[in-house]
Amino acid sequence: MTDASPRSPRPWRDLTDPRRTADADVLEAGLKEPEFENLSIPEELGTVRVLVDDHKIKRFAFTQDDHSPWHLHRSPFDGQRIAHAALLGNDLVQLFTLVYAASKVVGYHTEEQMWFDSPAVLDETVTLTGRYTEAYRRRGQGYVVMDARATGEDGRSIVRHRGVEILRTDPGAIGGRGSASPERRVAGEVADDARVVTALDAEVRPGDVLAPLHKTVTAEQAAVFSRVGEYVRNIHNDIGVARAGGLRAPIVQGQQQFGVLAQLLSLRFGSAFFTSGWLRVKFLAPLEVFEPFVSTGVVTAVTPVDSGLRIDLEVWVRRESDGRLMTAGWACATVPAS
Repeated sequence: MTDASPRSPRPWRDLTDPRRTADADVLEAGLKEPEFENLSIPEELGTVRVLVDDHKIKRFAFTQDDHSPWHLHRSPFDGQRIAHAALLGNDLVQLFTLVYAASKVVGYHTEEQMWFDSPAVLDETVTLTGRYTEAYRRRGQGYVVMDARATGEDGRSIVRHRGVEILRTDPGAIGGRGSASPERRVAGEVADDARVVTALDAEVRPGDVLAPLHKTVTAEQAAVFSRVGEYVRNIHNDIGVARAGGLRAPIVQGQQQFGVLAQLLSLRFGSAFFTSGWLRVKFLAPLEVFEPFVSTGVVTAVTPVDSGLRIDLEVWVRRESDGRLMTAGWACATVPAS
């Protein structure tokens, strides 16, 4: 297990402890170059403990512009403050930087999938584990698949993650060419007479469209989300790195868009999403910082199950300036039948 800080018995709130700069001249010394040829499949990425403290929750609230009272005051889960559903998502995605040099990564996150089993609570120490399980080449690019999970202090599952990443590429060249996996393609279309709903419960029916969330991620929000506080430089928090990768400006991390969709589903499903939710998306085109976008979705099925009603949806993110589909995927959760 990786100790987050040699100076404190408590784990640090980040994947790595940025206070190590006081003792380390080169923060990424000894880490592997992020090249497809350097992968070793299967490859363990390590185990690390992270503290879900007040700062971590408030920082995520800033990056997502999500200040729900469940996270800042009280929640339906025994009145405790809980972490946002996707708060640990980026920590899980970034586990590979315990082995590979983060600031040398010019990659592209192509797909993200998470299962939500239980919420993390304020001041809980969670354990993150992950490994690379598969690698392959497609359309001239080298892809790698990661499986990871976060568990609570009592051993319960909080979230499970599966992600697909192009480890090193030219994001300006590949961004926008669409998914290489066309199965169940999401068009992001709804009927003109579709009913708009603010809650996903026993009253919804297929064809209902979710009341949307409108967002704009600023450069400051993207930088904080993408680990600028840990002295990591990448295409999301540094304009020089972004332009070296063929981009005009820094782009919003796919995982940050994923977090917006998780926020949308948390608002519409309520507590059910934290205990039975699933969300899988494909990242179709880069979204620049300061570009307004909207996230929504449509109900595709309502199915009785032993524990209630399973509600399935297609979800997506569209750029507001031209309506282009940036991110698209599928989601579900189970709600009470009454």
